[in-house]
Amino acid sequence: MDVALLLLADSRLPAGGHAHSGGLEPAVTAGTVADVAGLAAFLRGRLATSGLVGAALAAAACAHARAGGAGWAALDAEADARAPSPAQRAVSRAQGRSLLRAARATWPHPALDALTRPHHPVALGAATAAAGGVPHQAAAIAAYHAVTGPASAAVRLLGLDPLAVHRALADLAGAVDAVAAEAAAHADGPWADLPAASAPVLDLYAELHVRADLRLFES
Repeated sequence: MDVALLLLADSRLPAGGHAHSGGLEPAVTAGTVADVAGLAAFLRGRLATSGLVGAALAAAACAHARAGGAGWAALDAEADARAPSPAQRAVSRAQGRSLLRAARATWPHPALDALTRPHHPVALGAATAAAGGVPHQAAAIAAYHAVTGPASAAVRLLGLDPLAVHRALADLAGAVDAVAAEAAAHADGPWADLPAASAPVLDLYAELHVRADLRLFES
């Protein structure tokens, strides 16, 4: 992966990712995640469900952007259909807008100009294409973000040992690669056939979190 794509994968990209826990904060509040073992289980489940869906959408968006990037409405509708929680949809679009601003400033590209209020994985896929990447790389970045964002939030929320958290991430590396490969295999197929793995608990957590009186993260 070249340096442009490393920048896109970096949590320090000014796209607002630090403000989101990927559902980890409400899981902590519910008592589902309290230690590194619980975090590892949460990350594995998130990767296999919403992580796979996001990676496939990113791969498809990257392929579409590389082909010209005209007409995003159909892919946007597929992203909507895979996010039954209104709170999840709102968060995805908020993150997408933030990423789109950063990507337009960093890698100007016509495909980015054609996007309006995109879901986060769609914006990520288009940004990957703008940075010179291919669908498999877009899927890999999306799958990587699916676990690293919540892992970083866990250190702040639970005071976990950062070294132990990174060991948990290292143990997931093979699963992240596998999800990226599975997602990328759908990049050139019909968008209606993209993976639609559900994560009902994450949807419920999102709805509870948006109504919480006190929260550290936006999601």
